[in-house]
Amino acid sequence: MQTEEQLKELVKQKYSEIALQDKETNQSSCCGSGGCSTEVYNIMSDDYSELKGYNPDADLGLGCGLPTQFAKIKKGDTVIDLGSGAGNDAFIAREETGIDGRVIGIDFTPAMIERARINAEARGFNNVEFRQGDIERMPVSANIADVIVSNCVLNLVPNKDGVFKEIFRVLKPGGHFSISDIVLVGDLPEALRSAAEMYAGCVTGAIQKNEYLALIETNGFMNVTLQKVKPVIIPDDILINYLDETGIAAFKSGNTGIYSITVYAEKPAGTCCAPGCCN
Repeated sequence: MQTEEQLKELVKQKYSEIALQDKETNQSSCCGSGGCSTEVYNIMSDDYSELKGYNPDADLGLGCGLPTQFAKIKKGDTVIDLGSGAGNDAFIAREETGIDGRVIGIDFTPAMIERARINAEARGFNNVEFRQGDIERMPVSANIADVIVSNCVLNLVPNKDGVFKEIFRVLKPGGHFSISDIVLVGDLPEALRSAAEMYAGCVTGAIQKNEYLALIETNGFMNVTLQKVKPVIIPDDILINYLDETGIAAFKSGNTGIYSITVYAEKPAGTCCAPGCCN
């Protein structure tokens, strides 16, 4: 069993490699984790290209939804993008919040931060910044964000409860988040769950959908809403690396499902910090 720190280091190594790849390479791999499928496979099948603010150079094809499309960002908002990668969602959020707003991208991987900063500087985006940091301990003050977005990132973090506590701390009272992520329904076969490559590829780090939604509510959020749900299909030529033919047939015919969800929730107005900590 790998420790949380070992899993984080695995993710950092994988996504450092991904930062140097182009979108086409990432789209033909396990969520960017390396060339592992002859099929064109990418759990992010949503099309960003029609959204205002889209920059192809910042799109590495690593997401599993369109959280900025659902995030209800208003002009002048301060938006934080968790796991900002090369800047794709941050730049779309900038279009929504306008020149009077502010966007902060936070990413664990130095190579991603460097690539995002180059993309921002090349376009003269003065109200977008990227900070290296762990989203379990965000390098921002409390009660600063109107909106938080994230795209297929929390599933890579071992301590998801810690992330939701941080999201609650950082959001302003009355603020909200829209997060796209990977969740499970039923038990994933152990061979898939324990595979490091699949972990960095967004699937094995996922938890049960009901558990995921319960974490949000337990951490004090209200008006929890599923904005979008779609199934994730893993091609046979990926599954064969972890399961035999009998195992693949059982997995595909069973009740287990892998889903991309986009979930919305609000921090109650008048709340100063995390549940139970205010005097």
